[in-house]
Amino acid sequence: MLVLLLKKWCWERLLEYKNGLKEFDMIGNVGIFVEKVVFMGYGMCFGASLQNHRRVTLCSDIDNVLCLAQIFKITMSICWWSVCILIHVNHQCSPEKFMALEVTQILLNAQAVDGSVRKHAEESLKQFQEQNLPGFLLSLSGELAHDEKPVDSRKLAGLILKNALDAKEQHRKYELIQRWLSLDVGVKSQIKTYLLQTLTSPVHEARSTASQVIAKVAGIELPQKQWPELIGSLLSNIHQVPVHVKQATLETLGYLCEEVSPDVVEQDHVNKILTAVVQGMNASEASNDVRLAATRALYNALGFAQANFTNEMERDYIMRVVCEATLSPEVKIRQAAFECLVSISSSYYEKLAPYIQDIFNITAKAVKEDEEPVALQAIEFWSSICDEEIDILEEYGGDFTTGDSDIPCFYFIKQALPALVPMLLETLLKQEEDQDQDEGAWNLAMAGGTCLGLVARTVGNDIVPLVMPFIEENITKPDWRQREGATYAFGSILEGPSPNQLTPLVNVALNFMLTALTKDPSNHVKDTTAWTLGRIFEFLHGSTMDTPIITPSNCQQIITVLLQSMKDAPNVAEKACGALYFLAQGFEDVGPSSPLTPFFQEIVQSLLTVTHREDANESRLRTAAYETLNEVVRCSTDETIPMVLQLVPVIMMELHQTLEEQKLSSDEREKQNELQGLLCGCLQVIIQKLGASDATRYPFMQYTDQIMNLFLRVFASRSATVHEEAMLAIGALAYATGPDFAKFMPDFYKYLEMGLQNFEEYQVCAVTVGVVGDICRALEEKVLPWCDGIMTQLLKDLSSNQLHRSVKPPIFSCFGDISLAIGENFEKYLMYAMPMLQSAAELSSHTSGADDEMIEYTNLLRNGILEAYSGIFQGFKNSPKTQLLIPYAPHILQFLDLMYMEKDMDEVVMKTAIGVLGDLADTLGSNAGSLIQQSLSSKDFLNECLSSDDHMIKESAEWAKLAISRAISV
Repeated sequence: MLVLLLKKWCWERLLEYKNGLKEFDMIGNVGIFVEKVVFMGYGMCFGASLQNHRRVTLCSDIDNVLCLAQIFKITMSICWWSVCILIHVNHQCSPEKFMALEVTQILLNAQAVDGSVRKHAEESLKQFQEQNLPGFLLSLSGELAHDEKPVDSRKLAGLILKNALDAKEQHRKYELIQRWLSLDVGVKSQIKTYLLQTLTSPVHEARSTASQVIAKVAGIELPQKQWPELIGSLLSNIHQVPVHVKQATLETLGYLCEEVSPDVVEQDHVNKILTAVVQGMNASEASNDVRLAATRALYNALGFAQANFTNEMERDYIMRVVCEATLSPEVKIRQAAFECLVSISSSYYEKLAPYIQDIFNITAKAVKEDEEPVALQAIEFWSSICDEEIDILEEYGGDFTTGDSDIPCFYFIKQALPALVPMLLETLLKQEEDQDQDEGAWNLAMAGGTCLGLVARTVGNDIVPLVMPFIEENITKPDWRQREGATYAFGSILEGPSPNQLTPLVNVALNFMLTALTKDPSNHVKDTTAWTLGRIFEFLHGSTMDTPIITPSNCQQIITVLLQSMKDAPNVAEKACGALYFLAQGFEDVGPSSPLTPFFQEIVQSLLTVTHREDANESRLRTAAYETLNEVVRCSTDETIPMVLQLVPVIMMELHQTLEEQKLSSDEREKQNELQGLLCGCLQVIIQKLGASDATRYPFMQYTDQIMNLFLRVFASRSATVHEEAMLAIGALAYATGPDFAKFMPDFYKYLEMGLQNFEEYQVCAVTVGVVGDICRALEEKVLPWCDGIMTQLLKDLSSNQLHRSVKPPIFSCFGDISLAIGENFEKYLMYAMPMLQSAAELSSHTSGADDEMIEYTNLLRNGILEAYSGIFQGFKNSPKTQLLIPYAPHILQFLDLMYMEKDMDEVVMKTAIGVLGDLADTLGSNAGSLIQQSLSSKDFLNECLSSDDHMIKESAEWAKLAISRAISV
């Protein structure tokens, strides 16, 4: 009986500790706990022994022995249970020194001002997570749920919980999902109980954090058919009396809709969610917090409402409640309601016709009278409508009719034009004093000008007569706001209307604007004038224009004014650089002689001077100057080659000086890395220019050793940005030097391999893959000694879940580059590359119901696979080893059949695919003939390509037809 009592007492104490009702330290308190257990046991034993002592005097010796045996049994049991408790507590609560009592303090320490305290706390949290994930997550969820805990520790606990469930990188996100799914069901259940409990907390921060974590868990579990009771549980909370519970629940539903795909939630639940949310938005709802949470929840839930928006009665109700919410006395509710209208405009454009007049009245009132956050969203509604109509009209061209598209164009913008344009023009006069100095500025004037530009793209010429009177009225006014607003209006309508409509206006305005750029007293006006000149040169200047706006009579004046403005304030100088960029770009296809040639030296010198300005870091000025220098060099003619060649040592010296700087602060180091990237980019453009022909390549070769040495030194800096720019420049150098690049490979290869291994900065990896292709084309068979290492790393990259998926299509394409370079020597890689290509091809076929982003990626993937096949076939052409490819031909033809039958190939994939069909026939000859004849769709595919409007597809198809004819006739 005594043993049973002891067991019962031990388990009660243990459960208290386990459930967080009692807290203890791993070493000290567990020791005390066990000591108490043992002491209690010995107390029991001592009491028992006293009783037994009395009994010894009364009992026989045999009774005494039996009593002592019972005491021994009790004592041993105490020891056994003490050990069990110690083992159990250690198992549940490791790592050492991290118990419930300490969780709160460590979370607080992790936010401490003292760096050493913060670092120690972060390390403790990391160690706890690594050594005991279930205990870690339980501790955090318990911390979040307990109202007596400090707000700061609860918020951080929730944030860490959320980060333990999600990540931006796809591979990491996948790992976290699998980790959660593998947890013990009981642990997950307890965590979810804590999270739902937290929604009732009186502390807003805790509720809000819990809402987000619940949504993350739902995003993992609902697609797996787990936690089916969640939505029902949340919906039952909507009817709870405490207002804060209702608010938290609506917030949770909003986050849930953001995390979960619509096809995961049953329509019945969708209907109930929308009903709860829309009811929460009603003007009859007394709590503004509830209305705001409901309105924000609707924004996320709109993606679930397709069925509801097809039902006129339900759609009318939703639209009425949203429009009513735009009139709420609470500014945040009004803003959230307009955000819903913006989302509706893009998701349900085709359903808006009955409501568009009312929406215009609501938005016009908001733009004119409401606070800026609300007015900005009201303007955004019309920008979104423009985006929708531009997409429809661009896809189907000027001959669009409503029968061309599943989504008809209702021409809302054209209908609203007479009222919409004056509303937008009025906003242009609401500038802020410091908007030109703040790179991230976004205000009513900027939003209005952006929307006006979209309107111009939507309606074209129709906007010009509505805007020109505003420009003429304000362009010479004494108030800088009116002059700037008029200039901004002119710049905003330069894309959309026809050049024939705009050119006469530009010819009249050009001199006025050149004068304003140098003489206007307002920095704001000069900034916008330089921007507008850039827009003129971008859209109305170039070899395709019927009437040139840059003539021999004004070219010198334009260049003089722009170079002078590059000495102005950083924001004005940056816009002047941009204008010069587009001016140079317009002369790209001008022929052997360019109007810029006489000014080339002066332009280059002025741009280099800008890069050395002390304030060049402001307003992106230095970056703009280098980008403009690159464009001036790229678009220059052969007349300027000697001057471009003189630029090489200048930029090399600049780069050398950055590499000599030592002992820099972190801020200085960041600026140095940025400058090195700009200089590498500049050298890349120069190398491409000089390496384009034999005549210019030869004098450039004297610099290649020094340039390569500089690039290798840049790699040693290990900055991701610089690494990427230097890698791109080396690709250009490989092209320029051709087979001579082989001498650089021994020193360069380790950096090439490092680039291919750089999963974290995947853009660097992608660029490096491209450079492998450049090197293969430059070295051809000379690349063979490095191919084992390159192919090994590429195959590792393809097998890795850590590498961003966007890098994988170019890796497949790179297989083709390698095969083209080394020919039949690619034989040793076939057994690895071909199965990988086959698996990827099969994967790319499972895209039914995919979204636009996935379809785009699938096309990229397929194109990469096809380029690999094409390169492999061409690499083996005329080789006695072509028979090695025959076993793979049926699958390749099956892949082509599948793509053709899906009817969703884009033009790039179609061109590559018909090329592969031709390469297969050309390389395998008679071995391919019968296979092609047996193919389900090769003939239809070929005929479709032959009748294509794209001349490149048609040309490839004609070549493929000849190759197939030869293969069949043999």
